[in-house]
Amino acid sequence: MISTLAGAVFGFLGTALALPVLFGLLRMFGVYTVVQERSCHVYVLFGSVVLTLDEPGFHLLWPKLGLKALFVNLLGRCHVVDLRLDQQYLRSQAVNSEEGAPMGIGVWYEMYVSDPKRFLFENADPRGSLAANVSNAVVRCLSNMKLSAMLETRHEMSRAVRAEVSHKSHEWGYKLGSVYVRKVHFRDAQMIHQIEEKVVNRLRQVTSAIRQDGANQVSIITSTAERQSAVEFARAAALRPQIVGAALQKIGEDPEVLQGTFELLETQRLLESGALLTLVPYGARVELLNQLPSAAPEPVRHRKG
Repeated sequence: MISTLAGAVFGFLGTALALPVLFGLLRMFGVYTVVQERSCHVYVLFGSVVLTLDEPGFHLLWPKLGLKALFVNLLGRCHVVDLRLDQQYLRSQAVNSEEGAPMGIGVWYEMYVSDPKRFLFENADPRGSLAANVSNAVVRCLSNMKLSAMLETRHEMSRAVRAEVSHKSHEWGYKLGSVYVRKVHFRDAQMIHQIEEKVVNRLRQVTSAIRQDGANQVSIITSTAERQSAVEFARAAALRPQIVGAALQKIGEDPEVLQGTFELLETQRLLESGALLTLVPYGARVELLNQLPSAAPEPVRHRKG
């Protein structure tokens, strides 16, 4: 049992170590290769391209290269080119508007390798050359534009830049994808400060105008309300004597009602005046009135001398 287990362990370790070595030797002598998704293998032997594989999957090299497959990895070289979509952003490309304003334009663009051979051998730095080409196209196409158009028509600007670059980039194995102008800004700090001051002053003017217009509207509404209220109060003051006179006339038609009304009014005035009142019962009133003349002092009479 121990020997069997030890044999299984050594067999597993030997297989785990031998298989990678075996596959490495097979790839080194060009028996097969594996091309990943969105990648390309370019085989160069003695300074010339002998095979290009851009289809992903498992490939046998001997049927395609013959005896060259034995030496292509030893004496030659295999270039693995990435065919995936790539992106780059160029910041603040210097242009001038038609009015002479120094502007900066940020351009975002996509690119991918369309021809692996040209990408490897036509240009030493195709990515840098494409960036320089896009930058030059931005300056050529977007300079001397009106400032209003430069700030508003980004879609047309993007199409103009792409039409200027796409056919030239393909010569280096790069193909330009989408181009989009993402940012348009002023490059002069003093100009930016002046624009900010103008915007702030304009906002202050608009705010003051809005406040003044609001105050004017409030004044108009207030004066209109006061005028209408004054008219209504004057109309009420004019109608009051008429209403009171009509009521008194109606009251005066009945003497008892008239007498009772005047007594009520007299009593109300007495109560409102705050004077001291002495209430005398009705039965003692005659006696009290009779005593009042006797208690009064006699008037002083002057004798004729």
